Amino acid sequence: MNEENLAAKIADHLRRDILLGKLLPGASIKERDNAAQLGVSRTPLREAIRMLATEGLVELRPARSPIVSVPTLKQISDDTEVLISIEKLSAELACKRATEDELDEIQRIVDDMADRFHSADPLEMFEVDMSFHSAIAEAAHNVPLAEIHSTFLSRLWRARYLSAMQRRNRERVVEHHTDILTGLRARDVDQTLAAIDRHLCQLTDDIVDLLTQERKGTPLTTDGTTETSLSE
Repeated sequence: MNEENLAAKIADHLRRDILLGKLLPGASIKERDNAAQLGVSRTPLREAIRMLATEGLVELRPARSPIVSVPTLKQISDDTEVLISIEKLSAELACKRATEDELDEIQRIVDDMADRFHSADPLEMFEVDMSFHSAIAEAAHNVPLAEIHSTFLSRLWRARYLSAMQRRNRERVVEHHTDILTGLRARDVDQTLAAIDRHLCQLTDDIVDLLTQERKGTPLTTDGTTETSLSE
């Protein structure tokens, strides 16, 4: 495996550890220890950490070990508002520009979620869910827009994962995604945007509430829920 592919594989491993809370916000990522644990040299590990830094998941520090990023709640709220706006614009353009093959691929993703929701690993299913939103961004046929969507999706990867796990419900997930796809297939912008509003209307509040609890010292489990009531 070449250095570039190895670095990407290491980045995937670290990203999953961040998502699952094995590496919590503020945790130090020690190059020597992690390289030894993963059985790799420090060069591809450094490159993997740089990849995660560009996604906003890791913060680089001069002459010190990098840490898992700890964005402020305001930053997270702002990023979520931007992501929702990008998703709406992507959907609006996809209504006009998506090919039938692209819509069929989005349908395949929805079918996959429906078929494997309970049998697949929750993190794997979350990644399938995010691929649905990325596919719509790609179907907008606007390269800068898709790149911006990818950037903000990466920044909010852990926060959105926690939110998805808190609201993990097969009927809700399948129904919401099907409604979005129905609007896309009808090339109906208003119908599609209404479906996205319904799907994402609680996203900002859910994310901020969850991370507020976490920063107050209420641990979040690996399924995204808190160990004590969120209403405390």
